[in-house]
Amino acid sequence: MNEGKVLLHAYYEVLHEALQAKRGALVAKAAKLLSAEIAKRGFGGFNAEKFAAYHDACVAFIDERIETYNPIGIQYTFDRPTAHKALTLELQLNWYDSRAEFEALVEAARSKVQTPLTDEKLREPACELIEEFGAYPDNTIISTFEAEPALGKLPDYVVARAIEEIIR
Repeated sequence: MNEGKVLLHAYYEVLHEALQAKRGALVAKAAKLLSAEIAKRGFGGFNAEKFAAYHDACVAFIDERIETYNPIGIQYTFDRPTAHKALTLELQLNWYDSRAEFEALVEAARSKVQTPLTDEKLREPACELIEEFGAYPDNTIISTFEAEPALGKLPDYVVARAIEEIIR
């Protein structure tokens, strides 16, 4: 495994720790953002039951994102043999294309590597990546939604915004 990949793993680990520790704040932030976005975008017909369903979707997406960054399972998503399959599936399932964002993140990770790698030398650049790039793929989700808002995209957008506001 090259040093850039090791730093990316550290980036995901720091994200996992931060989001897991702040899950309650993320859920609360998602509720506020969801309410604000429904009003702002004019998505009508929201009663308490529909709002609860969308908020439940946001909570499920929060849990999914936290688990996505889990260092125990991350190798299944980002190791070479499954990375292509994972990307293909992601592009089929998601309404956004985050390849450019990921490539920029990988390039930045490569440029921040300090050798020899130690735990002390991994955490700081991992935190710098989070400060510069946020939590991948939030930037793509946010910009794609803002360019073309749609009710079906709202839970992903709300979660991306909540994560970015909490981690930065």
